[in-house]
Amino acid sequence: MTNESWGHIREELISSVGKNNYTNWIEPLEFSDLEDGVATFYVPTQFMGNWVSRNFGDKILNQLQKAGQDVARIEFSVPSTRRVRVEDAPKKTQAAAQPSRNDADLPGAPLDARFTFDTFVVGKPNELAHAAARRVAEGGTVTFNPLFLYGGVGLGKTHLMHAIAWELQKRSPGLRVVYLSAEQFMYRFVQALREKDMIAFKQLFRAVDVLMVDDVQFIAGKDATQEEFFHTFNALVDQNKQIIVSSDRAPNEIPGIEDRIVSRLQSGLVVDLHPTNYELRLGILQQKVEQYSNQFRDLEIQDGVLEFLAHRISTNVRVLEGALMRLFAFGALVGREITLELTQDCLADVLRASDRKITVEEIQRKVSDHYNIRLSDLIGPKRVRTFARPRQIAMFLSKQLTSRSLPEIGRRFGGRDHTTVMHGVRRIEELRAQDSQIAEDLELLRRSLEA
Repeated sequence: MTNESWGHIREELISSVGKNNYTNWIEPLEFSDLEDGVATFYVPTQFMGNWVSRNFGDKILNQLQKAGQDVARIEFSVPSTRRVRVEDAPKKTQAAAQPSRNDADLPGAPLDARFTFDTFVVGKPNELAHAAARRVAEGGTVTFNPLFLYGGVGLGKTHLMHAIAWELQKRSPGLRVVYLSAEQFMYRFVQALREKDMIAFKQLFRAVDVLMVDDVQFIAGKDATQEEFFHTFNALVDQNKQIIVSSDRAPNEIPGIEDRIVSRLQSGLVVDLHPTNYELRLGILQQKVEQYSNQFRDLEIQDGVLEFLAHRISTNVRVLEGALMRLFAFGALVGREITLELTQDCLADVLRASDRKITVEEIQRKVSDHYNIRLSDLIGPKRVRTFARPRQIAMFLSKQLTSRSLPEIGRRFGGRDHTTVMHGVRRIEELRAQDSQIAEDLELLRRSLEA
């Protein structure tokens, strides 16, 4: 069978599985080979292989046989993982596609070989999260349960989750470690409901030694999934099994999450991965250059380029790493040294996107909303503490996040003198070191403004 013939057979499945199912589950299948009556297809993830084999395996097999292909069974293969089989007979059991107690067949997502502790660059913004992840990855007595990692996009949550899983499996190969996204947990739950197989679902997830759920914010607002997650959580904690969860924000800041789940998530260690600073971004770039040295052997990079990138691309590590890869690929293709000028030309769109200007007016609106006060009171003459402290915070953020001078900031706060602004900025700097609530408010506001 050729790729072209598979393409025709695949399109015949639209009528039997429906357009949406075809787009989501059949179209991504890639034909590999047909040998000794076994047709092999590549799938992006093991989860997808399990799903397709259980829900559409018979239809695919029947369509292949209907088209005259000598196929007795089909296999779905994920690179570097074991295969998931659908046997020709008996048709309805599909035993090998069912999850078993073997860790290789548990319903997890595949791990990325690049995401280990060795490749994680540690700096002040992420050192606590790294230390906590390392401690959990050592196994043994459960200390933090759950370990809850949170932070913005591209700060290293998923990297640490994968690193923990790799380390646990290396130290204890027989340990049943399951890493999956909250969406995948939901899909498995919905599938179990449809097939009236909730007992198997419960047994499966409660038989693991370590459960790792990425992006837990995606179960917000999904009541039935939250209910099952809560009971799974309790069952594993009662068995002293380790749970590790990640999110884009702290448990009590996730809208639509039930209070009892928030309470559970906060019962362990909650760790924030702070936005990267200049030194950490530079360290990440330097490590990437070392990794690329074998791939781009003869490519030279001018002094100052990495420093320039670390300074200009500050909000997202993934964007930073992608920019460096594009730069190296471009330099290799045109056979030129990577200079500052070439960098600015090659990454013009990335640099423009990173140059989004935050305005004083935008800061004022955010601060007013955060403290639930009127904008007119924030910039007005009233000096009561209810308005004065948010006003000083807005002045501090205006000094930190914009290029406006103190006199310009003062004018935008009701025509105040620059010395008033200076006093407000200094006061917030002092309070930030003394008052954890002020420090947390500043961090939340800054993230919201830079998002």
